[in-house]
Amino acid sequence: MDPSSLSKVEELRPCTQGYSLLLKVLSAKPVAVHRPSNQRPGSRQPQGPMRISECIVGDDTGVVVFTARNEQVDVMKVGSTVEVMNAKVDMYKGSMRLAVDSRRGTLKAAESPVSELKVKEDNNLSLIEFEQITMMM
Repeated sequence: MDPSSLSKVEELRPCTQGYSLLLKVLSAKPVAVHRPSNQRPGSRQPQGPMRISECIVGDDTGVVVFTARNEQVDVMKVGSTVEVMNAKVDMYKGSMRLAVDSRRGTLKAAESPVSELKVKEDNNLSLIEFEQITMMM
């Protein structure tokens, strides 16, 4: 991953996409295991339960909540460094959540872990509450 092409956490904006970041995993908390109720034959959804974990990830500019799904949960080990490619920022109850759609982006353990990556933990972008405003013209 070319360091000059990387985005920083402080650059994340609501409802945007296309971010590539190098992040340190500070925490990972499983929040749900969903079992498909009536999965249709031939559907693209995975068989078996869906695992979801909320992780705090960050770099030298701040931290954000990352929503890990299924096999992504296994990659998000506390203390590890991960490479995120083509990530998107979703909104959940007015706050930002970073996510990677497995069809468009990738999440993997960093090829060369950056142990000296200092994380600015006092700038949590997921604590900023956004309000949607509908404009009538």
